[in-house]
Amino acid sequence: MVRDGMAIGEFSRRTGCAIETIRFYEKIGILPQPRRRSRYRYYEATDIGRLVFVRRARELGFTLNEVRALLRLAGFGADACGEVRELAASHLKDVRTRIADLRAMEHVLAEAIRRCNAGAEAACPLIETLSAA
Repeated sequence: MVRDGMAIGEFSRRTGCAIETIRFYEKIGILPQPRRRSRYRYYEATDIGRLVFVRRARELGFTLNEVRALLRLAGFGADACGEVRELAASHLKDVRTRIADLRAMEHVLAEAIRRCNAGAEAACPLIETLSAA
């Protein structure tokens, strides 16, 4: 069946990507429109690599616009390395900011839980922490 293409169900199984997500990626242009036979979509083996790339980039937190840029740059090979590096450096900065935010959140939650465990306060410290501006 790969010779003639694979149906969306097989494509979904091979990539681990939900059918709805595949359709969404096609709609927004992340994946190319597959060829059709009557009302069925058929994907090529090369589409697997592209979707695996997209899934991995999304798992690493790249936005859809960043994924689009990476896909565009991937076609240029080594010539695009500088642009890819800049995009990755910008993404790394965002990741580090999120990590710092998560560490701060961890500290606040741990302190609220510690105060809850102490039981010395009339009101719930966690609710008070979440309600504070």
